[in-house]
Amino acid sequence: MLARGALEQSAAPGLRERKRLATRRAIQLAVLDLVAERGLDKVTVDEISRAADVSPRTFFNYFASKEEAIVGDVPTLPPSADVEEFVNAGPGADILSGIGQLLIHTAEVASMDQELTRRRRRLVKEHPQLFAMRMASMREFELEVAELVERRLVADGAEVASDPEALTERARLIVLVAVAAMRHAWTSWADAEASAAGTISLSDRLTESFAQLGTILRPVPTR
Repeated sequence: MLARGALEQSAAPGLRERKRLATRRAIQLAVLDLVAERGLDKVTVDEISRAADVSPRTFFNYFASKEEAIVGDVPTLPPSADVEEFVNAGPGADILSGIGQLLIHTAEVASMDQELTRRRRRLVKEHPQLFAMRMASMREFELEVAELVERRLVADGAEVASDPEALTERARLIVLVAVAAMRHAWTSWADAEASAAGTISLSDRLTESFAQLGTILRPVPTR
């Protein structure tokens, strides 16, 4: 079972961080509104900045381009202490559940906005270059997770640890399975009706999806 006790005890962000997140959200809403209305090529950073009530300099403090502002943040690994806990959990601990826990930590720390996610998905589907940017960023994250899984397999003394090629392939397969559960959770969360938005968080969806994955992969008892 995926525990969340430490996360539930984390402190709320301070005033400075709340202001930073509010500015970031204002920029993202502005670019999503303008691009949806006029098209990606017809919108400039100056126009986005005016709509968000910030200067172009402030815009570039948050995003390198209008495309990056649309694509938004991709998952990042949690703090090193959580990563090391996963790597050194031991061979008796379920590795997929461990990855799920890392993703829950990521969802709790990140600012996950359901409205932004829905609107972003529509634009990304309409513009191949944005879709390619999003997929490339997700691929980088998957590779980071795969590197952690390789470290975990070596620490666990897995039989593939002495074969670099087999180790990499095993890690990639494990991550592909975990990413499938992550995407299931993400889609379920993003597609939830607005009335349910305040009751089921992304971290809750991740918990549910990885619990279902564990049930699916659990060996069926023979009679």
